[in-house]
Amino acid sequence: MTHELWDLEAASFDDEPDHGLADADTRAAWRELLLGVLPPTPARIADLGCGTGTLTRLLVDEGYSVDGLDFSPEMITRARVKVPEADFVVADAAAPPFETGAYDVVLSRHVLWALPDPVAGFAAWVDLLKPQGTVVLVEGSWMTGAGLTAVEAEAIVRTVRREATVRHLPDSIYWGKVIEDERYLLVSRA
Repeated sequence: MTHELWDLEAASFDDEPDHGLADADTRAAWRELLLGVLPPTPARIADLGCGTGTLTRLLVDEGYSVDGLDFSPEMITRARVKVPEADFVVADAAAPPFETGAYDVVLSRHVLWALPDPVAGFAAWVDLLKPQGTVVLVEGSWMTGAGLTAVEAEAIVRTVRREATVRHLPDSIYWGKVIEDERYLLVSRA
């Protein structure tokens, strides 16, 4: 999708329970999930493909320092309103213009699959990390045929990292509905 299409999606993007996290139980589930794999605060996080900044908001509220990136100017406009204390940039997640070796965590939700070259893009993401940095990916293989299976995503991660752990996320609490496709959390520590 082009950034113009995502700009059009921005107005209703947070309507999906897993995008806006407006439901207290869904928000609490995502909070628990992420805090269970992130290093303690005050870690520095690059939120790549941040959309309207919902996960950025969640993590800033927990005491993390977060820089967000999205290639949709309208998504970033909304993120800046939602999380004024975070730094955001309009840029392509395939080549993030962030400082090399500066982040404790690279976080990305539903972006790796959409990169033109996921292997090269992932390598660029790893370059952002400090030596003991962590990658946290939320991805899926959707019934539409889009996405990456957990096996495919793990293979991409292992092109530049030794360790990768997958946790499947079939529970409706994360998505606000029953799902039949494959959705998962992939964590890679140095």
